[in-house]
Amino acid sequence: MQSCWFGDVEAGQCTPFTGDAAACARRVREIRTSMDAFVPLDWQQAVACGVCRDRAEYLALLQKVCIAGSEQAVREQYAAKDVELLQMVRTLDEMDTVTNVLSERVADWYQIRHPSFSRKYRRTPAHVLVKSISELNRERGGGGGALGKVATEITSLADARTALAKEVSARACDVMPNTSALIGGLVAARLLSHAGGLKELSRLPASGIQVLGARTALFAHIRTHAPSPKHGIIFQHRRVHNAPREVRGKVARVLAGKLAIAARLDYYRGCAVPAFLDDAQARIDRAGTVEGEGDKQQ
Repeated sequence: MQSCWFGDVEAGQCTPFTGDAAACARRVREIRTSMDAFVPLDWQQAVACGVCRDRAEYLALLQKVCIAGSEQAVREQYAAKDVELLQMVRTLDEMDTVTNVLSERVADWYQIRHPSFSRKYRRTPAHVLVKSISELNRERGGGGGALGKVATEITSLADARTALAKEVSARACDVMPNTSALIGGLVAARLLSHAGGLKELSRLPASGIQVLGARTALFAHIRTHAPSPKHGIIFQHRRVHNAPREVRGKVARVLAGKLAIAARLDYYRGCAVPAFLDDAQARIDRAGTVEGEGDKQQ
């Protein structure tokens, strides 16, 4: 018997499938056919099955089934638990970019108004200066002019960014409990964003996770034979950036290996696994202390 979207064909006899376009779309996804015995079906067999009267009607019905199938796929895609987290962390990164650019612009603007501040400005971070201008604008009741208003808006955006960061971290702990337990919610969310989703992250090898986010350095290594990157986003985690330089690469490799396992646990189980986390934490600690000291002595 050969099954298709409009019915089942066996020994020259066709049994039509009764159902609307959505039901036909679900049927298409459930059909499993051996390619060894597969014979393509055409519109004439659908006519013989009584599903349609001619080729035009067959194509119209097939179009409805395809549209229904696409709608179901989109609905399932947006219902995944990591979809909103992806948008949240990408928004967070965009807010960081916008805030930094605007802060630097306001600092340059302030320097033009106060040339004597030039030497001091070199030692004052832009975001600190923007916050000071914003506070001064509030004290004057909004009388700080356009510069004060812009600085106030940047400060409000920075506050919104801080609140969003907390939500991203909390959501990452819910979506990726094992990965977040190893490297923290924010770093885990950024790994998810660069990978494109939890499914994609769970399929990456440890070596891919280790350099995820180091695209520029990786391409420089390929093109110019510059030193290969030892870490990407995971450098933001304290276990990596606080490790001694001589063992930092080893810590990054061990951490990436455990993250590869954690991502698979998050995708297929969806819950924290305490036994794995305890073993992973101990292994990462050893990579940065005992093993690292042994390598240094050698």
